[in-house]
Amino acid sequence: MFQHPQLPRRQAIQAGAVGLLGLGMSHLDRLRAEGAASFESARAKNVIYIFLSGGLAQHESFDMKPDAPAEIRGEFQPIATRTPGLQICEHLPQLAARSEKWSLVRSLTHPHNEHSMGHMVMLSGRSDLPTGFSPNGPKHTDHPSIAAIAGQVTQPVNNLPPAIMLPEKLVHRSGRVLPGQFGGQMGPGTDPFLLDCCSTNRQAYGAWPEYGFHHARGSENPKGLSFGLPSLQLPSAITKGRLGSRVDLLAELQSQQRGLRKLAEVDSFDRFQERALSMLADGKMSKALDVVDADPKTLDRYGRHVFGWSLLLARRLVGAGVNLVQVNLGNNETWDTHGNAFPNLKNYLLPPMDQAVAALLDDLDASGQLDETLIVMAGEFGRTPKISHLPSAYAYPGRDHWGACQSVFLAGGGIEGGRVVGSSDQHGGWPKDSPQTPENFAATIYSALGLPRTSYWHDLLDRPMPIYHGDPMPGLT
Repeated sequence: MFQHPQLPRRQAIQAGAVGLLGLGMSHLDRLRAEGAASFESARAKNVIYIFLSGGLAQHESFDMKPDAPAEIRGEFQPIATRTPGLQICEHLPQLAARSEKWSLVRSLTHPHNEHSMGHMVMLSGRSDLPTGFSPNGPKHTDHPSIAAIAGQVTQPVNNLPPAIMLPEKLVHRSGRVLPGQFGGQMGPGTDPFLLDCCSTNRQAYGAWPEYGFHHARGSENPKGLSFGLPSLQLPSAITKGRLGSRVDLLAELQSQQRGLRKLAEVDSFDRFQERALSMLADGKMSKALDVVDADPKTLDRYGRHVFGWSLLLARRLVGAGVNLVQVNLGNNETWDTHGNAFPNLKNYLLPPMDQAVAALLDDLDASGQLDETLIVMAGEFGRTPKISHLPSAYAYPGRDHWGACQSVFLAGGGIEGGRVVGSSDQHGGWPKDSPQTPENFAATIYSALGLPRTSYWHDLLDRPMPIYHGDPMPGLT
């Protein structure tokens, strides 16, 4: 049953959560009743948020403009899907064959064309930038991410963290950590639990090893990369120095188990973090997380690459009870196709995404869990209508950043397949009708999690802050 977001354990015991919020028991009963009704009516229970860092080109994926001039339409051809009248890119054949399982929003819009700003708004579901925002890194004044909010206000299941981010946090090759991924105003220790399965942001792009590439140089797979059991990511309030030598944070998970059990006893950990540690220290769960050694038929479907492994891991986690999994498909702004866009999308980006997402849809559908799991896929923005060329950096042209219009992919969780909400203008640059915002996008996720409109998250001073800043995107159910 849904409960109003809870205060830190000690404060709740000492002061009483209801009184501290300024609510009477009648208010709390009403909120709980509303939450329970919301859960009963919601078809979804889990969310997988696939984030395409760098910005997916709508013209080369889900909103092609074959009748536009050459400098707009690009090199790729549209293909028919199973839905009459719905066409997508020729390099997404597996998704085209499954269009009855997914729908599109072609009119999501926000005003930001810079990567950090785009990450902030699409990962937090807030179009406005927070006070003191810095594109150079996260700050405690940032809006909390959708994943962080889900981690604070949804119920944990089976000793698992309510929200998990994988396979690594989003870091630019310069070392700049992208804002928008973390707890922000909710305070230290509220970041989504990170399953850090790889660290490649300065070495490789894309779905390595099979589809690893460099934006300018093409196919490239540095040696020594591996996708493995996650290492422990501690909340920022607890430093390695404070813990001393009790545990080596960079060791393999198997060698951490005894230390993790000790860490679970550290007074600074709250119950969610204790459950996370218990999950990581559990041998059966560790085996479930070892997706690289999954059975060959499963790997053939998902792909033996970081996109496939990540979505297989996400599928196992929601199957085990995690409420929201954010999957970062591509670090170092992998989808930032300023140049060499057409060969890179054709050869390295669209094929593994098409393969892995199609396998995820098939698995959830076959198990009967697709109706209970909302899948959303978006980037921080779309790409410019007009193709451009930077010959000093790239041999071939691409498209620049464009917040004004992007396409969003949705499936499961009660989403009817084969639908298209909104449209863009003839050049794919601006919404033509039914414009949607990051607030509508986030509301769609929160609604799928069963959160009522009266839900709140809490900042460091335990002040309640509204979760919803818009309505769910219409026309999808």
